[in-house]
Amino acid sequence: MKGIMIQGTASDVGKSLIVTALCRLFINEGVKTAPFKSQNMSNNSYVTFDGREIGRAQGIQAEAAKTEASVWMNPILLKPRSDQQSEVVLLGKGVKTLSGRGYRDSFYEKGIETIVTALAYLEKEYDVVVMEGAGSPVEINLKDKELVNMKVAELADVPVVLVADIDRGGVFASIVGTLELFTPEERKRVKGILINKFRGDLSLFQDGMKWLEERTGVPILGVLPHVENHMIDGEDSLSIGNAIKQRGEAPIDIAVIHLPYISNYSDIEPFFYEDDASIRFVKHPSQFGKPDAVIIPGTKSTISDLQYIKEMKLDEYLIDYVHHGGYVVGICGGYQMLGKSIIDGAGSDTGIPGMRIDGLDLIPAETTFMEQKDTIRVKGYYHPNTELKGKRELEGYEIHLGQTEMLEKEGFFLKLENGREEGYYRSDGKIVGTYMHHLFHNDEWRNLWLNSIRRSKNLPIRDVVYAQDLKEERYDLLAQNFKKHLDWEKLKEIVYEWEYQK
Repeated sequence: MKGIMIQGTASDVGKSLIVTALCRLFINEGVKTAPFKSQNMSNNSYVTFDGREIGRAQGIQAEAAKTEASVWMNPILLKPRSDQQSEVVLLGKGVKTLSGRGYRDSFYEKGIETIVTALAYLEKEYDVVVMEGAGSPVEINLKDKELVNMKVAELADVPVVLVADIDRGGVFASIVGTLELFTPEERKRVKGILINKFRGDLSLFQDGMKWLEERTGVPILGVLPHVENHMIDGEDSLSIGNAIKQRGEAPIDIAVIHLPYISNYSDIEPFFYEDDASIRFVKHPSQFGKPDAVIIPGTKSTISDLQYIKEMKLDEYLIDYVHHGGYVVGICGGYQMLGKSIIDGAGSDTGIPGMRIDGLDLIPAETTFMEQKDTIRVKGYYHPNTELKGKRELEGYEIHLGQTEMLEKEGFFLKLENGREEGYYRSDGKIVGTYMHHLFHNDEWRNLWLNSIRRSKNLPIRDVVYAQDLKEERYDLLAQNFKKHLDWEKLKEIVYEWEYQK
């Protein structure tokens, strides 16, 4: 297999962004390229064309590579449901929920088998595969059954580039320590080092680069700059949290309830392209303030997160906010919370069949959790009974266990192309609920919703911002920026001339 694996000295060193840039660099040279991460742990998922789930990062990397995302690019996805358990999504479909110990003890051989199958498919279909590791590859307590770092590099037989984050400090120790903890066989695969998130005067780091190369015998392939506000979807809530901090304040203040098991937070990323809108997370009533709009996002555990909202007394703030004319949008789990009640009929959300909890009672709806999860791409139009004008198509995807029934047969938000009536839209547009993830990625809808808020604040209305076009530009800018600071020819040489020296 022709490929390369990007591993990191720790989590959040920038592996996902580097893989994204490399995918765009290869495809821009006419090389058919696929991203790959054998095992991802994230509640931020991406629904493929055939209605399967993979990690959001690999979906974005596929976009950068100008190819259709598939389950072969992320065959194993772990979606945390609590501090102790995660749903195991295998080849895009949830198969079971396991503890960390249960996963290691019962899943390893199946995981290896699935990864080998995925690699064989990608090798047949693509010229180059750009792989991503996870966390640190030298977690000694986990190495005997790891499914995402050096074991995968061995299965694919590809070279490895090690990435370190200089912005967090300790870059020399992290690189040398990681290399020292590799076995001799693993160490032979490491053919380059990348220093990421560099700020300041590069000349001050020249002696350090020389020392690292002499100490390790591994060439430094580049010192990549810290990229501010790159606006490319992040893999986890840490990355999006950093993006929010960089955005600062703006005339339109949008508060997002930060649920403990928040999922698919990429739903809010299009607002980063709106100059007059700012996003902030709210975890506690003291942070609520006086927002212009509130978004209750998706969650991997709706009832647990609704209980959290009630424990924090955020439910009282939300209800009072709506009664005083505030704008609220609930997406997926957030939509379920807006209703009168939630019943865990199958025990699929809490493990307690029949458990019932009162919702926020802001819309006339009741949700019942089923055993099987719906995962599907959807398209639809504004429901003809709403005040919304024009037949604008909206598209997104649904991932949910619950089925929501409207207790009043009016107030639907969308009519899907299969004829199903979906979601809730209050007549004044100030309460919206829907199962459609990526609702705000529909540029015309986002503009319509924001213009309503602008009018209420006596702000000038604005034209539509086409975020996807801007996103494509961002992929190219990211790739060009990294290429300037990367020994691109040397990296390609490592890929094309790789041969493991036993």
